[in-house]
Amino acid sequence: MMNKPLDYIFPDPPAGLDPAALDAARIPEHVAVIMDGNGRWAKKRALNRLRGHKAGIEAVRETIRCASDLGVRYLTIYSFSTENWKRPEDEVVGLMDLFAKTMLAEVDGLHKEHVRVMTIGDLSALPDETREAFDEAWEKTRDNDGMTLVVAVNYGARAEILRAVQACMDRAALAAEETGAVPRVTEEMLERGLYTAGIPDPELLIRTSGEMRVSNFLLWQVAYSEFVCTDVLWPDFDRYEFLRCLLEYQKRERRFGGVK
Repeated sequence: MMNKPLDYIFPDPPAGLDPAALDAARIPEHVAVIMDGNGRWAKKRALNRLRGHKAGIEAVRETIRCASDLGVRYLTIYSFSTENWKRPEDEVVGLMDLFAKTMLAEVDGLHKEHVRVMTIGDLSALPDETREAFDEAWEKTRDNDGMTLVVAVNYGARAEILRAVQACMDRAALAAEETGAVPRVTEEMLERGLYTAGIPDPELLIRTSGEMRVSNFLLWQVAYSEFVCTDVLWPDFDRYEFLRCLLEYQKRERRFGGVK
């Protein structure tokens, strides 16, 4: 259910884009976003890559605000992958500092909007200041009942699945010791070991910058997600581009392998 009227959420739509075409009854419960193109945005302007990441913060703010107003219950953003450590050291250090400063600067506003902030990924490898900023955001907002913002940081889907499989093996070994029987692993058992346990799978996955790959993001969870890829670079992504993605999603017929 939308939290704000459409004319409030989209006050000045560009020509040819009609917010009234959006079906309020078909807003996805969970939207996941691969935020791509910060580096290319900066390169086009002869800036260093970190300037592109800083420019992308406003797109994050805009997307969070719009998704919350539309009644999206979960918004997952891919902020830093397990492979991103391969980037130049100055970029990684700058990103970690940016994460910490941005989270601390934004958490009060998110809290006022009743947004709950959580993270998925291995936070143990993050610098203390960055990890503590995410921990503080979780502690401050954990009881909020609005949209849940899921920040994927030092996240990799293969590592997540391996972690879940190991948890299943540990539970099976314990059960074998106690009962003498090894339980059969089920999808439900494995999902309990995922970072996203208790969160519904995304109905919609958005990727910016024109790339068409999942980049080790939510491999288990997006098995039946609808993919919408846009050529817009992440710093240029705004509520109207989000609207375009939602309208494209609502054109799809989701059959989950069946026939309607």
